[in-house]
Amino acid sequence: MSLRFLKFFAGLALAVLLSTPVSAQDLYTVSDVHVDATAASSGEALNLAVAQGRPKAWTILYRRLTRQQDWPRQPALDGATLLRLSRGYNIANERRSTTRYVADVTYIFNPEAVARTLQGAGIAFTQAAAKRILVVAMAPGFSAGPWAQALAGQHDSVVPFTVAGAADAPDLNALNFDNAAWGDVAAVAGRMKVSEAALVQIVSANNKVTVNIRRIGLGEVPAKTSIDVPLVQNLGATFPSAADAAIRAVDDMWKTRAAVDFSQRGRLAVIVHAASAAQWGAIRSALAGINTVTAVDVTAMDIGYAQLSISYQGSADQLRGAMSTAGLSLANKDGAWTLAMNGDQ
Repeated sequence: MSLRFLKFFAGLALAVLLSTPVSAQDLYTVSDVHVDATAASSGEALNLAVAQGRPKAWTILYRRLTRQQDWPRQPALDGATLLRLSRGYNIANERRSTTRYVADVTYIFNPEAVARTLQGAGIAFTQAAAKRILVVAMAPGFSAGPWAQALAGQHDSVVPFTVAGAADAPDLNALNFDNAAWGDVAAVAGRMKVSEAALVQIVSANNKVTVNIRRIGLGEVPAKTSIDVPLVQNLGATFPSAADAAIRAVDDMWKTRAAVDFSQRGRLAVIVHAASAAQWGAIRSALAGINTVTAVDVTAMDIGYAQLSISYQGSADQLRGAMSTAGLSLANKDGAWTLAMNGDQ
């Protein structure tokens, strides 16, 4: 056994154990909350307005991080508790008089404090920003018209997306919603540098509008959901509300996979191969950045090889997804789990 690699893995285990959650700060920033308050003085009105806007920002953040099924469980927090969750705020479009204060406020929340609050309430939530996906509008076949434009006009989404356009028609005109697989959209997805797609189909029949969503990804089993949307005068007039409902459903499909139940815990034995100290360092850094990994124990090692026992929160599928986002590939080969940098296996 190499003493050099023994020291390296001791450092690896310590780094992972001591690491704090790493989150995209933008996920915890709630922008442009409009506030308007009146008080005895301009300064008092400012403080009152900012305090009154913070619960609104908390609701926006909570719904951003959690699944729709958990929205009724939102913790009711008083002003002092909300202040402890905050890192600060920024102000824009400010207008004031001697007694009134009006502005648009951006609230910045503390990811660790929010995580403690939601974990304490037993609510599953996501701590990572979603990767961009491809959205393909269908009505019922591929469409680059008003339905696609309505989807592209949606901006309040947790999952960033790009809507396929008229230039993509040669690759998508033959798309069939019910049996589409990754290979059917791979060419367009490759141009957009994404590894997932959502086919969003709108169908109108008997004064009823239904939006069907089929989510497909590289090496993933397709997932499907459907939502009914009230008809507004005609189908074209319904597009905006249907597009809003569709993007919310796409968000929720992602959250269903990504939202971690921190009361669920597991342990996985994995074999790691690395050809150089630089690769070991890259794997160490990637593991240290995965907030659901709670401990790493080294159970065996030699030069270029180690067996690790990884403790984690959430499900094994979520661990695999988090590792993929961190640039790691976790795979099961003949019952044995292996771990490597993406592209090295």
